[in-house]
Amino acid sequence: MELPAGFSAHVANVGIKDSTTDFVVVTARTPGPAAAVFTRSRFAGPSVELSRRHVADGRLQALVVVSKNANVANGEAGRRDAAELAEGVARAVGCAPDDVLVASTGVIGRPYPMDRLRMHLRDLRGPFPGGDLDAVANAIMTTDTHPKTARATLATNDGGTATVVGVAKGVGMIEPDMATMLAFVLTDAAVEAATLDRVFRSVVERTFNSLSVDTDTSTSDTAAVLTSGLAGPVDDAALRDALSTVCTDLTRQLAADGEGAGTLIVVTVTGARDDAQARRVAKSIVNSPLVKTAVHGADPNWGRVAMAIGKCDDVDDVDQERVRIGFGGTEVYPARLDEAALGDLEAYLRRDEVEITADLGVGGGSWTVYGCDLTDGYVRINADYTT
Repeated sequence: MELPAGFSAHVANVGIKDSTTDFVVVTARTPGPAAAVFTRSRFAGPSVELSRRHVADGRLQALVVVSKNANVANGEAGRRDAAELAEGVARAVGCAPDDVLVASTGVIGRPYPMDRLRMHLRDLRGPFPGGDLDAVANAIMTTDTHPKTARATLATNDGGTATVVGVAKGVGMIEPDMATMLAFVLTDAAVEAATLDRVFRSVVERTFNSLSVDTDTSTSDTAAVLTSGLAGPVDDAALRDALSTVCTDLTRQLAADGEGAGTLIVVTVTGARDDAQARRVAKSIVNSPLVKTAVHGADPNWGRVAMAIGKCDDVDDVDQERVRIGFGGTEVYPARLDEAALGDLEAYLRRDEVEITADLGVGGGSWTVYGCDLTDGYVRINADYTT
């Protein structure tokens, strides 16, 4: 898949962990409007600290990703290494260091292999010859089983076509707070920085921030959007729709590829007091180990869902007599199913994607979240992660 007009990419292996690609630079021809959201972890890495400052003016020209090394909890040395990386990329592409976003992902507590990064950056010079989105997606992976890309188009105000593409990685340590994992969106639509920031943040809330694999927030979560503007201006609503299409697609891919996962779980809560309450309850359902294991075992035990709703400490206006729970469009509470219907639900729960719904019967709030089942594969991956 090609990058939007005005972007190019460099992908390489610098030997951070193994023989796979682990280093990416994506650059626009000139600095352009950009927006990003980051983890709120108190152990945020230097890449997050530095990138927050660099995107504060709403402008970026390049991003660099170091995969399989998070450069987190390395003190002042880690901060110096992140700054040196941004400076090296800036020299290579011909921009200011504060127009470079830095992102890292991988094992915490290990410093960058700066000798290898310096050697690679020493001879790196842009402009790069084009760029393949799939190659970028491959290079940013850690424990992902496959690369994740998405694409959408939208009409420009002068009758042309603009493109939005995205890549993402992350299948564990995912319970986002202002972002999630690593996700990068590129577009050739022309848009003002303030508008881009507002639209992107609203899209992230309904997509990446509505994803949970294991309730653990990463130290390095970054989601960013960069623009080249070469396709021309677009309508704000059309831009929102295109960004939502790309980010929703990536969110679903991330949830389905959760570490050890076999089933994508989509939970929609309606009839809540407001959207915030709907989101709180939906997250409680999708994060419940009992719900996750019931789905994994194809057990239509709606009591697990009722438990997850009931344990929320801010739903005192929810009356269990008004609540409705469903699996795949079939009401399971308060309805009582016969053996044949339960058998049908068991077959449904064996699918690759399962939908759970809950209507609280309180108001008009609604929210959808994305997650996955819990398997012994998740335990094995994380028990052996650094060894």
